[in-house]
Amino acid sequence: MRYSAAKILWQGLTGNRGWKSVWREPQPKSEYDIIVVGGGGHGLATAYYLAKKFGHKNIAVLEKGWIGSGNVGRNTTIIRSNYLLPGNGPFYEMSMKLWENLEQELNYNAMVSQRGVVYLSHSDAQRDTLARRGNAMRLAGADAVLLDEAEVRKNFPYFDYDNARFPITGGLLQPRGGTARHDGVVWGYARAADQLGVDIIQNCEVTNFLIDNGVCSGVETSRGVIKAKKTAVCVAGSSSKVMAKANMRLPIESHVLQAYVTEGLKPVIPGVVVFGAGHFYISQSDKGGLVFGGDVDGYNTYAQRGGMPVLEHSCEGGVALMPMISRARVLRTWGGLVDMSMDGSPFIDKTAISGLYFNGGWCYGGFKATPASGYCYAHLIAKDTYHPNAAAYRLDRYLSGRMLDERGVGAQPNLH
Repeated sequence: MRYSAAKILWQGLTGNRGWKSVWREPQPKSEYDIIVVGGGGHGLATAYYLAKKFGHKNIAVLEKGWIGSGNVGRNTTIIRSNYLLPGNGPFYEMSMKLWENLEQELNYNAMVSQRGVVYLSHSDAQRDTLARRGNAMRLAGADAVLLDEAEVRKNFPYFDYDNARFPITGGLLQPRGGTARHDGVVWGYARAADQLGVDIIQNCEVTNFLIDNGVCSGVETSRGVIKAKKTAVCVAGSSSKVMAKANMRLPIESHVLQAYVTEGLKPVIPGVVVFGAGHFYISQSDKGGLVFGGDVDGYNTYAQRGGMPVLEHSCEGGVALMPMISRARVLRTWGGLVDMSMDGSPFIDKTAISGLYFNGGWCYGGFKATPASGYCYAHLIAKDTYHPNAAAYRLDRYLSGRMLDERGVGAQPNLH
């Protein structure tokens, strides 16, 4: 069924009895050409682009829970391409361009809203750093506008400009940045992949890999053995646990990244704002709730829940930036399980095991990378060659000394 305004009107007039299931619930086959392990945004995008752009039809996506139960439904929905390093900039700008046409391509309302993303500076040195980043963005084809204090004050009059500890000296604006509806994105990719013949198998946990003489020929699951010519893993915070079943040890730590939402308020924040003096970012949803987040929890965990210290730290950053939000009540919190790489940048690569591919290490950047990650991963799986925009995301880059340390904090995953 193709969605349209006319279809909505007709269904409303006929009692909404003609809607069909968004995707099928097939039984797993005994064998596929390609298995994608992980039914999150990256996994479904990979399957979609394999079918749409590269002509593969016999594909299965295996998800241990239900579609939308992982990180893709547990983030702060921000999309942007304001990166500094050459290995990252073109990739995230590719993702931004895919975001801009995503709803038309999938025929699904992903609520992509390009309201702008502003990074604030609080010193002259920090403003110079943002100017450098803005120049790098423009060289990579992205948009960037350097704001002085007066321009920031005009757009955000409610910030605390008299804060002696955190004075606001300017900011870097990416006008094309913004937000998207996380659930809408994963449902849209699932529906579009299903229409192209991809089998989406929910409640199907991978328990082992079928590996013989260095060749992967499929997986063992909670619903039986499924064979495949190629197996592609993209399971976010569970990467280390899943790849350990193939006797692989990854340079990744898993941490909880919490997010929070307040009660609904009248429109006050036009886009996304990032506090430069601490790790705090905030936007406002279409329902009026303030959606915000901060640092990962410092300890390693595989649990999708966090603790009060990080909530307190995030709220402190918000109140330091705009004291007025201290009166807003936090209604709920959630935690996503993020796979933090040693240099803060991801992996899209073949493994040493023939027929086994890996996508992970996305740290904070997984959601905004969804379209480009799926496209570049599909390119690698289909052609066994790296997409030019993802050529730097190799598993062996630590051996070759080609790290992508975007934040410059070294091999401390919890700081990236």
